[in-house]
Amino acid sequence: MSFLSSRRQSLQSEATAEQLQLDTRRQFLRSCATGLGATWMAQQQLSQQQALASGQGGGFHLPTARAKRVIFLHMIGAPSQLELFDYKPELQRFDGQDCPQEFLENGQFAFIQGTPKLLGPIYDFKQYGESGAWVSEQLPHFQKVVDKVCFVKTMQTDQFNHGPAQLMVQCGQARIGYPSIGSWVTWGLGSENEDLPGFIVLLSGGRQPRVGKALWGSGFLPSVYQGVQCRSKGDPVLNVSNPDGVSRDEREATLKALDRLNAINHQAFGDPETLTRMKQYELAFRMQVAVPDAMDLSQESAAIHEEYGVEPGKESFANNCLLARRLAERGVRYIQLYDWGWDTHGSNASEALEKGFVNKCRQVDRPMTALLNDLERRGMLEDTLVVWGGEFGRTSMAENRGGVKAPFKGRDHNPNAFTFWMAGAGVNVGTTYGETDELGYQVAHSPVQLRDFHATMQHLLGIDHNKLVYPFQGLDQKLVGVKPARVIEELLA
Repeated sequence: MSFLSSRRQSLQSEATAEQLQLDTRRQFLRSCATGLGATWMAQQQLSQQQALASGQGGGFHLPTARAKRVIFLHMIGAPSQLELFDYKPELQRFDGQDCPQEFLENGQFAFIQGTPKLLGPIYDFKQYGESGAWVSEQLPHFQKVVDKVCFVKTMQTDQFNHGPAQLMVQCGQARIGYPSIGSWVTWGLGSENEDLPGFIVLLSGGRQPRVGKALWGSGFLPSVYQGVQCRSKGDPVLNVSNPDGVSRDEREATLKALDRLNAINHQAFGDPETLTRMKQYELAFRMQVAVPDAMDLSQESAAIHEEYGVEPGKESFANNCLLARRLAERGVRYIQLYDWGWDTHGSNASEALEKGFVNKCRQVDRPMTALLNDLERRGMLEDTLVVWGGEFGRTSMAENRGGVKAPFKGRDHNPNAFTFWMAGAGVNVGTTYGETDELGYQVAHSPVQLRDFHATMQHLLGIDHNKLVYPFQGLDQKLVGVKPARVIEELLA
């Protein structure tokens, strides 16, 4: 074989190898001799297009929609309902006695072993407002707004560890890879502001939730619907500012060139994520102006700063509550706040009911109260749904990790009963739904599964929870999952 012939074959082999690298499974299925791949692809694309059509104004809308947007306040770590809202005088009477065996049989605990002692509520409770709601002394500001909220005392989950339980609250599934509530809502309803993300996430407490960004991910929905994390200090969004030496005009020219390249790529490969990427680049360019303005707390009056207890330039729950109101004003559809630090096992001072828990209450009491009052003054509470809660509750017995009494007062995880509260659009305020047993450990009547709560949230937003679906892995996926879910009519005004 001559040198030229050998060289020609080498070049041909290199070109063939490069072409094979560029070929995708989708292209192979489309062009295979049987034609089955093309048929399957057409069916998949049709179902995806139908789902997208449904998600942007399809047949899931209800004419009874009351809420235009949601502000969800998730207390990461699970606050003790027995020290906040679920007053149990009988538990106080049995304080220090051995826990009844029926509480321990078939129970799942994160740390409790043996026979723990019952732990009575360690703070005083009183009734407030015309509704007579019981509230702990640890929430002196919130005591004044109890008639603006509806308490749900009988929330239940089937997860007793933080990560899976947080996923259950936010995604309706205990496994990573499913869309969060915010993604479902923005996919279904879109956003009212083209210059800001429809779904924004704000963190406080010094740490991210246990499973991190999976809590605000879009799962199998297009990634444009995932939550965008904003910060309350520094650049609101990482890389939102242009690099040194790059002007806004230069950034625009660069993005236009990138857009043309992505369009060519989409024409060649047909990957829908390419369109998502193009939309994200366009949104990011508009966000460079809109986000800094929305996140600028200096535009607020000194009186508002005092009301919320904000600390400009710092990361805090108070800052995030005020930011949530500013974002809601600008048409952001779903605003998710995560506040870390509520895991009160009693194993150290920061996790003690008599120390760390008190600090957390002080951090959230004023701002969450101010948020409700501020929204109401501005006429926004009428169409803004505010939700507060953790991922599960706390036990009626004291923590005894490994069978040993904890150095501080604390409680283990309790998936059997915990408290949420709701306020705003369409909520039956000034009421309490459900009741736990006399020791606050199990539901006595009117249990509320998370899927039922999700169905109720979607109903308030005008979404039929059985019709907002997305085909994935052979199943019409829903936020509420495959088990029957119901809208809790008693929670509606």
